[in-house]
Amino acid sequence: MAKDLRVSVRSVQRWRRTWNEGGPRALRSQGPASLPRLSQKQFTQLEADLAKGPAAHGWEDQRWTLARIKTLIGRRFHLAYTIQGVRKLLVRNGWSWQVPARRAMERDRRPPTACAEAHECAPGQWAVQAHRRPRMNRTAPAGVPLTSDRAGAR
Repeated sequence: MAKDLRVSVRSVQRWRRTWNEGGPRALRSQGPASLPRLSQKQFTQLEADLAKGPAAHGWEDQRWTLARIKTLIGRRFHLAYTIQGVRKLLVRNGWSWQVPARRAMERDRRPPTACAEAHECAPGQWAVQAHRRPRMNRTAPAGVPLTSDRAGAR
């Protein structure tokens, strides 16, 4: 069973002992292993610093990268985060990566719509996600459910 779950035999033994002692409720998650290192008040201060832009903090261009945000957290709050820790912190607080869209050769050169202006961020930087995209409908055009193994993995 351990091989099927890709865990150690010792873990399976520990889970079985826990199950025998406390039933299925004993196997429920106990929550995160530690409290967030950056408090909500500090994260609000970080958001205010991010809103000022990278130029206000000494970088030449207007792109917030994970490495720059990591450096800003270190300077401002004297905390050491990893790049992945910064990414998880931002995603947990509703931020998403803004990817620049490819420009078509025959693009419309008129000013952007109100929707595009509402994002108020340059392409290729982190920004607060205004809304979450709805999940895609997992049915084929004829209304027949998809049967591919990859359909459920998305």
